[in-house]
Amino acid sequence: MHVIFSPKHRQHAPPVEFVRSGLGPYSESPNRADSILAALESATDGFDISEPVEHASAVLEAVHDVDYLDFLERVHAVWRDTAPTADQGIIPLTFAARSLDTRPADLVSQAGYYCFDAQTPIVAGTYVAARAAADTALTGADRLLCGDPAAYALCRPPGHHAAGAMYGGYCYLNNAALAAAYLLERGKSPVAVLDIDYHHGNGTQEIFYHTDKVLTLSIHGDPNHAYPHYCGYASESGTGAGAGANINIPLPPRVDDEHYLRILADSLDRVRAFSPAALVLALGVDTCIDDPLGDFDLSLDAFSHIGKAVASLKLPTLAVQEGGYAIGAGAQAVLNVLNALRQ
Repeated sequence: MHVIFSPKHRQHAPPVEFVRSGLGPYSESPNRADSILAALESATDGFDISEPVEHASAVLEAVHDVDYLDFLERVHAVWRDTAPTADQGIIPLTFAARSLDTRPADLVSQAGYYCFDAQTPIVAGTYVAARAAADTALTGADRLLCGDPAAYALCRPPGHHAAGAMYGGYCYLNNAALAAAYLLERGKSPVAVLDIDYHHGNGTQEIFYHTDKVLTLSIHGDPNHAYPHYCGYASESGTGAGAGANINIPLPPRVDDEHYLRILADSLDRVRAFSPAALVLALGVDTCIDDPLGDFDLSLDAFSHIGKAVASLKLPTLAVQEGGYAIGAGAQAVLNVLNALRQ
């Protein structure tokens, strides 16, 4: 199996994020991706690991607003001209009432327009890392277009919370959505996106909510108590041409292997009914029992079963890394999924 990985992810390393108790250590650290890479490199049956190919900016514009992309690329340099010496990153002071649809002219002030939480700082290397993560997913999609049955994009920062013109949840560019749109544009139609991260992929939902060309199916913690709270309810099923093509399956805390795998089997039946030409697996492993940001109780063995179940679809499959914050256990969970996918 081809694994695509960019060392540029290490340029995105905010020292802090804002949580309920105030400023605390940034959970989405470079160690996440590096520990997964180390597990893949030490696997008995090796993986073919390579760096991504840079794709044209126009590919990003198929999913993201042009002004938003310009903001992400330029805002930190503008902010640094007037910022204090210590670079803890851009964290907005206010957040827009987006229903007003008004955007300030000042670039730095736009942070509160485009961002929806205080946990997703922008530091000097954020755009470089996010752009490399996008290219990582797109290069993985290229592998499917070349005929590979499966590929893995070790993306960091993750992407499924990023919408067309909005960032948050540690996500800046929506890697999985970019890969899905790229596959769709190049003849893999329709496409299914199966999101198994603990947290609902609100950005992916927003991007494809109006189309019947992409099925978005997310299994996640109930947003009544789990981030992102304002999105991910079972009643959200798509609109217009996309009516019925968005499926949310929110689950309660302490979901165990048996319960989860039963839900997954039912979900895969719904994917089969959609008859996709390709699958993008938004691979979050923060459903692991040891994860500090989730409250599911999946064992590491469950991830092997997840990989086998997804492989049973017999679809060209691109796994795109999302969350997972238990460093050692998360890396093993990813390895278990990928080992099952490539059999």
